[in-house]
Amino acid sequence: MEQLKHECGIVMIRLMKPLSYYQQKYGSWEYGLNKLYLMMEKQHNRGQEGAGISCVKLECEPGKDYMFREKALGSGAITEVFEAVGKAVSHDDEAWRGELLMGHLRYSTTGKSGLTFVHPFLRRNNWRAKNLCLCGNFNMTNVDEVFEEITSKGQHPRIYSDTYIMLEQMGHRLDREVERLFQEANTNEASASAPLSITNYIEDNIRVENVLKTSAPSWDGGYVVCGQTGSGEMFAMRDPHGIRPCFYYKDDEILVVASERPAIQTAFNIHAWDVHELTPGEALIVSKHGDFRLETILPKAENKACSFERIYFSRGSDIDIYQERKMLGRMLRTDILKAIDNDVENTVFSFIPNTAEVAFYGMLDGFKDYLNKQKIKQIEELGHAPSHEELEKILSVHVRSEKVAIKDIKLRTFITESNSRNDLAAHVYDITYGSLRPFKDNLVIIDDSIVRGTTLRESIIGILDRLHPKKIVIVSSSPQVRYPDYYGIDMSRMEEFIAFRAAVELLKQTGQEHIIHDVYKEITSETPETLETPENHTTPVQAIYAPFTPEEISQQMVKMLKPESVKTEVEILFQSIEGLHAACPNHPGDWYFTGNYPTAGGARLVNKAYVNWYESRLLTND
Repeated sequence: MEQLKHECGIVMIRLMKPLSYYQQKYGSWEYGLNKLYLMMEKQHNRGQEGAGISCVKLECEPGKDYMFREKALGSGAITEVFEAVGKAVSHDDEAWRGELLMGHLRYSTTGKSGLTFVHPFLRRNNWRAKNLCLCGNFNMTNVDEVFEEITSKGQHPRIYSDTYIMLEQMGHRLDREVERLFQEANTNEASASAPLSITNYIEDNIRVENVLKTSAPSWDGGYVVCGQTGSGEMFAMRDPHGIRPCFYYKDDEILVVASERPAIQTAFNIHAWDVHELTPGEALIVSKHGDFRLETILPKAENKACSFERIYFSRGSDIDIYQERKMLGRMLRTDILKAIDNDVENTVFSFIPNTAEVAFYGMLDGFKDYLNKQKIKQIEELGHAPSHEELEKILSVHVRSEKVAIKDIKLRTFITESNSRNDLAAHVYDITYGSLRPFKDNLVIIDDSIVRGTTLRESIIGILDRLHPKKIVIVSSSPQVRYPDYYGIDMSRMEEFIAFRAAVELLKQTGQEHIIHDVYKEITSETPETLETPENHTTPVQAIYAPFTPEEISQQMVKMLKPESVKTEVEILFQSIEGLHAACPNHPGDWYFTGNYPTAGGARLVNKAYVNWYESRLLTND
């Protein structure tokens, strides 16, 4: 319903054969570029603010370029980038004819925009082995600390962003690795005397894992970091909690890495079991000569794989994600039955397009099972062989589903006056008139998440009311989003969350406003050490929600989101935390729902966000 700007996407390709092999077998040396384009498009959901690609050409003669990069802004960035590459190739036979390819899809999570902040980032040097190109799907929670670390050693980053600071940090460690090998080569008389032998020795023996092992221990966040060196090393590393996803596939022709498994499956027509998931804390490394290895960079930590990936971020075409989203919908059946007083016969089920569609199918499956059991029970209770009429009456009851809400074209509001803009915003969704019986049918409509509540208030509830349902039940397949993420999503301010605003309002109404002040005092008196617990990095902000049940907070949300003009009864239901973990058992990361952060940096930032909210509230006398 409310589009979240969220995860970035990555693609890496290492061609394992000479370009002539692909020319002969597939009819084009651009085989790798074509696969890069396809996998980026198949992950376009992961970035619509910009895109960039890079290429490294092996065994290039001195005086000729061996690293290429192209970037563009906007939702059409992928097309623009590859059109630019096509023009470059048409003007220069040597351009982009490389064996190492890397692509990135960007969503801004820091508020910083512009071509400068589009990945990949490139660090140039006259030594091929010291060139580093970097991209990733991440958000570091301790950028300030890493910045202080590298500047204290004399470095002077030109741009203050997590990616650029990581580039400089890793670039510095790469320089040290090259210098170590340079000294080794100089001790070997044969290497020191032969032309280019020192360069060859360095490029043949460089160990990227040394660079990662001296850089990664200072990182706090959820990440997949990908890179290429000018000498032909390629790597991808995943954070030790496995917060961000990373998959890879290898055969004798190609090695590929991507953020989502189906992108690899589609591009290479392979099965899900052919694609492997990179282990948390592990790095996939390919040498200049194509040797593939997996190296443990950081010890594997407690599994905190992001559950929002399963609910919303990743495409639902993944075999496991599809089933998990269906299960999320199925597990809401009991709460929905209670909300409609078990009156399935007079209820229409629908969904908010388009990301909630799979959960909707699961919800329908749950109600079909329920009705089948009810029908069997009714037949058994007859106590005699049922007549045709009796069977027809029992069996005629079915789950009624309709496409009630329609996502209209994105309306552009050229008018700046706020009332006019709000009126246009209210028509982003349309409804199917006649899809339910006025004043008789309940309407149950499922969404994948309710974060800010803006679209509910400004559009959805009011437009659904035009159908005059007996009752509107809005269902979220995810639990209440209560806390900022900080590991890759654009949710950073406490006041953004309707759940938080509802809890604060309830504290005021119940005479417990002192809790708001107590949380502030506790945070501002804390030291970094008090943030740490053995398993989770919790936050005092959890006390804001503690006095209330999820149902009480939901009821307050309805009061805050339901327009005055709407007279229909409205209820909002959320997935339970237990239901979430049952549906997505291998992805237990739930900090945006529970406040149990996987790293100290996340807990520290949510505390900072609360302090910012509290102090701004004082300034406005709210």
